[in-house]
Amino acid sequence: MNAYRFCGNHKPGSEEVRVPCPIDPSHSILQENLDAHVKRCPMQKQVRALQMQPFFKKGVNCGKDDEAEGLSSKSTEVKISCSGPYSESSEITSEMKRNAIYQMSKPEFSGLLKKIQSIYISICANIQDSYAIPEACDRWLKNQGDRQLPFQEKHVLQQASILGNLEAFGIIGNSHDFDDQEVDGHLCCDDSSRGKIETPAVIEFGAGRGYLTQMLADCYGIQKVFLVERRSYKLKADRSLRQKQQMILERLRIDIEDLNLDAIESLRGVSYLAIGKHLCGPATDLTLRCCLPKQCSEDEVLSSSNCNLKGLALATCCHHLCQWKHYINKRFFSDLGISKEDFHAITWFTSWAVDADHGSILSDVVNHGLHKHDMDPSLSCENRVSDVGVTGVEEIVRNMKSVDRAVLGLICKEIIDIGRLMWVKEHGLEAQLVKYVPSNISPENHLLVAKGTNSI
Repeated sequence: MNAYRFCGNHKPGSEEVRVPCPIDPSHSILQENLDAHVKRCPMQKQVRALQMQPFFKKGVNCGKDDEAEGLSSKSTEVKISCSGPYSESSEITSEMKRNAIYQMSKPEFSGLLKKIQSIYISICANIQDSYAIPEACDRWLKNQGDRQLPFQEKHVLQQASILGNLEAFGIIGNSHDFDDQEVDGHLCCDDSSRGKIETPAVIEFGAGRGYLTQMLADCYGIQKVFLVERRSYKLKADRSLRQKQQMILERLRIDIEDLNLDAIESLRGVSYLAIGKHLCGPATDLTLRCCLPKQCSEDEVLSSSNCNLKGLALATCCHHLCQWKHYINKRFFSDLGISKEDFHAITWFTSWAVDADHGSILSDVVNHGLHKHDMDPSLSCENRVSDVGVTGVEEIVRNMKSVDRAVLGLICKEIIDIGRLMWVKEHGLEAQLVKYVPSNISPENHLLVAKGTNSI
């Protein structure tokens, strides 16, 4: 039996073209019906309702292709070139990044790899391991938390270490300041103990089902929660959170790039922590720009969201999805001589770190130091030309040793996150970048932790 992607009513003819719906790209329509569909799309009502919210400001945190944050207007006259195989405004897909790399000449590809290695040696120290499981999370680790929530040890360990690093960095108080009680299967904190330390609000960006916030509320007595997520999920932690005494919960279904924290009425004047475990690709940059917006151009008064931020813990991931348009510290790369095209190549290389076998060979290389790993000379672009007659960067990439590919991917991930770390420090926060879980739990194990001068 033949399998078809569309039913008879929706199967396109030989000359018909389907395009993504501009309101909700998760579904598509015939191009000839686009104008009529936009007027009656079921998502239209939801989009209009969101646009009426005071905290919605289209693209407020997304950045621009031609900007270099922190550079003066005079400096931007020699800003990074945006010419090349990429469109000025479109999102750059992994396929586009790969094709651009394969179109390089061998000397260009070789030069880029040498530049990446040189940059890493000059700016990157070994990121410290900080697998910190706090005592407060013992009940969760023993699967004694909310029994109505699914228990996956891999994710629970990651969540616990994020909280452990928040505690170790002095961003949240020690859990012993609370008198934990268990009521109807839920962890609760005695209200009489809440006054012992200040408990700020929590904003979880890319919250998904909200399980990271659930653990934080169970273990540290958080009472005010904002969950920011653009998608809809089942099995959310919201119901469990709302059953807690005095818990105030708001779920904001909005893209981070459109979120104006200053316009959230219930957050004004409230100290808050920013956390995130699912900040894929540019979502980390959008979150940083959301929490640490620029100064007002007229009176140079800091945004209230900037003043009220007490700390953050953002687990970065999916670096291959990063975009030059959104990246928070373009000046960092431009000062290193990295162009927009080079940046997108670097992001594409990062996928090799995640795809790799994180076994003993790669672990030994990581423990010894990535900067000490030398690529196999037989894999150099110059030597390949006379090897077996293969030509083109694509063949070079395909024949690279897996450990060399993995090391290059890890190096690129660290460079991207070091740029973010430096940007946060430039904005007056004390910050560090750590590996918060071993790679055998998750190869996406970078955590950016920061606190203000008046942290908790």
